[in-house]
Amino acid sequence: MSQLIPATTEPPVLPGDTAAAFGVADIVVVVLYFAFVLAVGIWIGASLMSSNVGSGLFIGLAGTGAAGGLAVGAFEWNATWALLALGWIFVPVYIAAGVVTMPEYLQKRFGGQRIQIYMSVLSLILYIFTKISTDIFSGALFIQISLGWNLYLSTVVLLAVTAVYTIAGGLTAVIYTDVLQTVIMVLGALVLMFIGFEKVGWYEGLQEKYITAIPKITVPNTTCHLPRADAFHLFRDPITGDIPWPGLIFGLSVLALWCWCTDQVIVQRSLSAKNLSHAKGGSVLGGYLKIFPMFFIVMPGMISRALYPDEVGCVDPNICKRVCGAAVGCSNIAYPKLVIELLPDGLRGLMIAVMMAALMSSLTSIFNSSSTLFVIDIWQRIRRQASEQELMIVGRVFILILVLISILWIPIIQSANSGKLFDYIQSITSYLAPPITALFILAIFCKRINEPGAFWGLMFGLAVGLVRMIIEFIYSTPSCGEEDRRPAVLKDLHYLYFALILCVLSAIVIVLVSLCTPPIPEEKLSCLTWWTRHRKAPAIDLKNCKSEAAQISPTSGESDLVNSAESGDKEETAAKPPCWKMVCLWFCGLSTSPTPTLTQEERAALEQRLTSIEEEPLWKNVCNANAILLLAINVFLWAYFG
Repeated sequence: MSQLIPATTEPPVLPGDTAAAFGVADIVVVVLYFAFVLAVGIWIGASLMSSNVGSGLFIGLAGTGAAGGLAVGAFEWNATWALLALGWIFVPVYIAAGVVTMPEYLQKRFGGQRIQIYMSVLSLILYIFTKISTDIFSGALFIQISLGWNLYLSTVVLLAVTAVYTIAGGLTAVIYTDVLQTVIMVLGALVLMFIGFEKVGWYEGLQEKYITAIPKITVPNTTCHLPRADAFHLFRDPITGDIPWPGLIFGLSVLALWCWCTDQVIVQRSLSAKNLSHAKGGSVLGGYLKIFPMFFIVMPGMISRALYPDEVGCVDPNICKRVCGAAVGCSNIAYPKLVIELLPDGLRGLMIAVMMAALMSSLTSIFNSSSTLFVIDIWQRIRRQASEQELMIVGRVFILILVLISILWIPIIQSANSGKLFDYIQSITSYLAPPITALFILAIFCKRINEPGAFWGLMFGLAVGLVRMIIEFIYSTPSCGEEDRRPAVLKDLHYLYFALILCVLSAIVIVLVSLCTPPIPEEKLSCLTWWTRHRKAPAIDLKNCKSEAAQISPTSGESDLVNSAESGDKEETAAKPPCWKMVCLWFCGLSTSPTPTLTQEERAALEQRLTSIEEEPLWKNVCNANAILLLAINVFLWAYFG
């Protein structure tokens, strides 16, 4: 194809072949940002937003927006409903149950161990092969395109810095830094959005330029190079649409409920709230923040294609390989391309800091959540007499292992780059998450569901999901101009439709098996369902009482588990430990002072306070009013862009 390229339209060289325009002002901004990153305040809603908006979302949303238009932004707007469900339905049950992790809730709700172990292992698999891997790949892609750094060196450095402040700070430090990072991400992206809109002539100009954004080199006898005619509409044809509207509303809700209401990374933010009203306020603020990605991520992705159609919108495999190294397309470079081309010195450095912050924020959340699941749900089953220090050290070592696995996974992710990062994330989630969504909904609202029904429903859903996922890996999506030889179950059944079907089938299996087996006694469901959340258990299990810090993070160092060790364990000596030991304790997040001993009455009062879902009438009404206003805004946006 190279001979077909006119001399005046030579395709751009690979980003790594050109020195990045990174000025002194950019370096100063990056240094100042990381020097200031620890001095921030805390707010649950901003933390919810920052945990979800990582570098993968920036590159994935902007790339899919460049390729297909506005519809992908509805993934963010759909999260509003799930966030409110988290604050008003799920969190009250979790708090009343006194749980720290989601597998722990299922263990309390159903008993036994196999469901909890299944959930912990599945969550760790999802974290490693979807969240960690895609965040690392997208962050490395951004740095490679923006700065021209070596892909592996830049990723290793970022992971090392991320691991150090994750290990040293725990979840509390992560939430602190998340707030500042959220502000920087939003402000920096808004600046880029305004510059981009000014370049294309605002929204009207974007509508005109996007539809005509066609690369000069195309594949003959195909329409791959043409922008979608429905690019500026959310609701698309249920059969031929790239994101069909029934799947967008119903199938996506299944994934949203899993992500925002049952995923440990997200839910632990709400469980660190001071009280239920605080958690609800965080959900409302998070819902407001989720309005903006459509405007400062998706639309800038479309602007990037309108301004640089030959690169962002390339379809010829040879051209795409020269632009971004992927033969199937280069839409993933849409956002980094805007940053490099449009932002002046200083602001460009700010956006580099934003993307580094997004990557570190997402990874720290996953590292902390993964170590929480491993220590509480797996390690404590192996070492039941483990002391608090052992639990903290094991959690930190597990984070280091995750970092090592992530570094080793980089070449695999780089070679598997299909140019559709966001579709990859959502499709994998659609194959594994729907059974979990079905289980949590039934666990909270249906008291008749028992352990055999829950377990076999999960097994059935996992088997069906793995079959679809394996088939999709075997039959890859064809490139432009290639014949689609995939089975009908792949090319005719959208992954959002599959998610909805899998959720319903899993729910049916759970209900049928539960009805065929003995029910759970009513008295054992106190505080564990929506209908029994106010019903306290007749006796308090002091042995399993959790401290307030455990509600914040079982991996942080401020006395995460009051009774993680048996009552017979020896207390810490009052003598001051050696300096080397104090340094080690600090690095692992452990206190150097003696652990305070609580009486049974004090522990009972502490558990009563931590599991209370009572709210002050004023703040309850404030949260309810803001939730109604948020829903009204959300419905208006769906209708306006629908």
